[in-house]
Amino acid sequence: MIKRIFAAVFVVLCVHAVPAKASDPIITDSTSNSTVTTTGKNETTVKSPPPSAISPSINSSNSDICTVGVSGAVQTQILGLSTGQTVRDLNCERLKNAKVLYDMGMKVAAVSVMCQDSRVFNSMMMAGTPCPFEGKIGAEAAELWAQNLELWPTEQEQETRRNDTLVGALGGVALSAIIFALTGGF
Repeated sequence: MIKRIFAAVFVVLCVHAVPAKASDPIITDSTSNSTVTTTGKNETTVKSPPPSAISPSINSSNSDICTVGVSGAVQTQILGLSTGQTVRDLNCERLKNAKVLYDMGMKVAAVSVMCQDSRVFNSMMMAGTPCPFEGKIGAEAAELWAQNLELWPTEQEQETRRNDTLVGALGGVALSAIIFALTGGF
């Protein structure tokens, strides 16, 4: 085993002991001739992102308001249109007005506000507690209502108010759809 170690040390020393000739640099001669001829056609295509119409966000930061936000957007390759608006909720306003009147101690006035809705009016009549009529309540009010049938709130009035609200809400969206159709979007 010692002989092997000795032999390995001898080989390492011999390899290390051979000096390289520092005076002989490595020289490489190279000669090349080249001719490059390039013919090309470059074509650039610019792709743009698709156009976008973004509906406006209509927020109501206060939950004590009686409005609803409605918005819509329509986009073609040429024209984009977005619209938004708030729509009043008349029934919500009636409820809030009646509550405020009741909280102030004006109970007859609060019931009168609620009686403007034909559903409430009819319910009160069917329950035998007619809505107030010019400050009169109970049997006196029932008699005056019977003499003035033309003053009763009708379901048709309620439906007209609801339709007006709906038409107002959908008006902007319908306008956008018409413009979209006219510009070839459909």
